[in-house]
Amino acid sequence: MPVILPRVLASAPVSGRIRCSPEDFVVEELPSFEATGEGEHLLLTVRKRGMNTVFCAERIARWAGIDVRDVSYAGMKDRHAVTTQRFSVRLPKKTAPDVTLLNDDECQVLEANWHNRKLARGALAGNRFTLVLRELQGDSETLASGLQILARQGVPNYFGEQRFGAEQANVGRALGMFEGRRVDRAKRSIYLSAARSYLFNRVLAMRVEQGSWNTAMDGEVWMLEGTKSIFGPEPMNDEIAARCAALDIHPTGPLWGAGELRSSSAVLELESQLPVLQPALCQGLEKADLRQERRALRLLPKDLSWRFVDENSLELRFELPPGAYATSVLAELGQFD
Repeated sequence: MPVILPRVLASAPVSGRIRCSPEDFVVEELPSFEATGEGEHLLLTVRKRGMNTVFCAERIARWAGIDVRDVSYAGMKDRHAVTTQRFSVRLPKKTAPDVTLLNDDECQVLEANWHNRKLARGALAGNRFTLVLRELQGDSETLASGLQILARQGVPNYFGEQRFGAEQANVGRALGMFEGRRVDRAKRSIYLSAARSYLFNRVLAMRVEQGSWNTAMDGEVWMLEGTKSIFGPEPMNDEIAARCAALDIHPTGPLWGAGELRSSSAVLELESQLPVLQPALCQGLEKADLRQERRALRLLPKDLSWRFVDENSLELRFELPPGAYATSVLAELGQFD
C-alpha cells in the first residue's frame, strides 16, 4: 500500500547518489539541556561510524556491565552515516569503567558527564546535517534555484521511508497486528508509528496535490514554528494569513488516534476521508489507546547552505527539528540512490 508522495517543485532537477561513504552523511544531535554534573546517570556523547543506535546502546551496556534497558537515548540514528548522539547510562553506584575502553575506529566518546535523570526519548533540540550528493546528473543552475525555493518556503513534512521498513512492510504488519496477530512490545510500537505516519503522509499528499500544504484553509489547526504548541481552529483573517506566509505558524495534519479531529470546516472535510480510505488502520489506532495529535505539514530546513565540492558533487548543510527527516528535503531536489 505505498503512497506516491507528490513534490512541490515542478520536476526533479537532478539525480545522483547519497551515502557513497559514511562521511557523506554526517548527523550531529543537538542537545536540549546541559548535564547537571551530579546524579546516577552518566551522559555519554558518542560519535560513531557505520553503527546504528541500538547496536551502540548494546555495546555501552556490555561496557558498563548492565542491562541494555538501563541505556537510554533521545532518538534513532542511521547506520550508514557518521553520527553524534547522547546516551545515558544508569549507574546507581555512581562509578563507571574507563570510558576510553569504548573507543575504536567505529566509536569514540567525546564527552562524559553525570546527570540526575535518564535521557528521555525526544529530548533533543534537533539534528544538524552535512550531506554530500555525488555523481550529480542535471543542470546545476536548476538545482541551485530549487534550493533557494526550499530555503524560502520549506518542504512538505513527510515521514521518511525509513519509518515504514523495507517496501513499507511495517504498515502491513500493523494491519496484521490489528487483526489479532501477536507481536512483542518493541515491534508493536514500531508498527503503531508506521500506521500513524502512513495516514499523516496520505493527508499531506492530498494537501500538496491541491496546493494547500503551506497555505491557510478554513478550519486550520496551527503549530507555532520551533515548538509543538498548537492553536485553533480560528476564523481566517489577515493576521493569520500573514503569519502563515511569514513562516511563523504552520498548518497541521492528524496523527491518528481516538477522539474527535480538532480541525473544522474544509480541513475537517478533507481529514475525515481517512476513516473511509483506511478504516482498518484508523480503527486499529483508535483501539490502541492513542489519542488524536497534530504534526506540522511544513518543514523548514534551518540555516540551509550549499556549495559544490567539485563539478559533480554538492555539499548540503542544514538543521531540522526532532522527528523530521533529511530525506524529505533531498526528495524535493531529485532522485538519489
